[in-house]
Amino acid sequence: MKTPVIDALQYCNWSRAIFEELRAGGVDAVHVTVAYHEELRELIGNLSQWNRWFAEHDDLIFRGLSGGDIARAQDTNRTAVFFGLQTPLPISDDLGLVEILHQIGIRFMQITYNNQSLLGTGHAEAYDSGLTNFGREVIAEMNRVGLVIDLSHAGPKTTFDAIEASARPVAITHANPSVWHDVTRNIPHQNLQALVERGGMLGFSLYPHHLQGGSECQLSAFCQMVARTAELYGVAHLGIGSDLCRHQPDSVVQWMRSGRWVRPQPPLARFPKQPNWFQSAQDFEGIREGLIKVGFDSEEAGSILGGNWSRFFNASFEPE
Repeated sequence: MKTPVIDALQYCNWSRAIFEELRAGGVDAVHVTVAYHEELRELIGNLSQWNRWFAEHDDLIFRGLSGGDIARAQDTNRTAVFFGLQTPLPISDDLGLVEILHQIGIRFMQITYNNQSLLGTGHAEAYDSGLTNFGREVIAEMNRVGLVIDLSHAGPKTTFDAIEASARPVAITHANPSVWHDVTRNIPHQNLQALVERGGMLGFSLYPHHLQGGSECQLSAFCQMVARTAELYGVAHLGIGSDLCRHQPDSVVQWMRSGRWVRPQPPLARFPKQPNWFQSAQDFEGIREGLIKVGFDSEEAGSILGGNWSRFFNASFEPE
């Protein structure tokens, strides 16, 4: 069986057209965000909508629960959809809800989304106080049940604390090295070094704000960045987490940034234009070609496009 293609983060305005794009791009598995600021009841409503999509489009997609579902996706020419949270808000202050999340199909959860949470500090806060006591308890429980710790939006100290606290490898599903493009959402060297030393995974983001040159970033520059990162940390720890928000209106990014804790003020946030070489999931083959042009062999390119995530999924989603 050929090496799968896996995108470790998308938040699109889902439709049959987008599911068809996943298939056209040969995407065998995708990690989708099912909560940004939602509490538990709202999350359940989002999952109910996904159940309707699974029923209506079962020729294209199905719910992924285990690493073995990637092979099932390839066998049936469909895309396995894995659920993740970009917020710990659905568990509130109740440790017991961590296991419930896993039981209802969640496979990734972020410690925080930008701001301070009950678990730790987001990258947007002025002061990063690190992982909280509750955060340590939650990480231990996530390890136990098979729920992946995602640190994509955490501050540097909270990221380091969480990597050290976790008994299992963790993920940064959608970000880039800050040495390439120094914005607060990208990840400093010391955090990436700790991540890979503990067996973790980095998913390279294709969201323009995370790219050097933004929407004008060239494929060659992106692939050279991937090559440099592989030299520093090894190919085995690298994948793609595109952070694609296809067909979403600007009101969604305004909600993502503001949540319910601040009154939005002009200038309001807008989604940036995607680079011309990654407009949709149909464009993964172009990335493969770009990686080979900068010196990766076909096996290494396949590992970055999905083989490494497949191995990580297989090791991460089952209880200890």
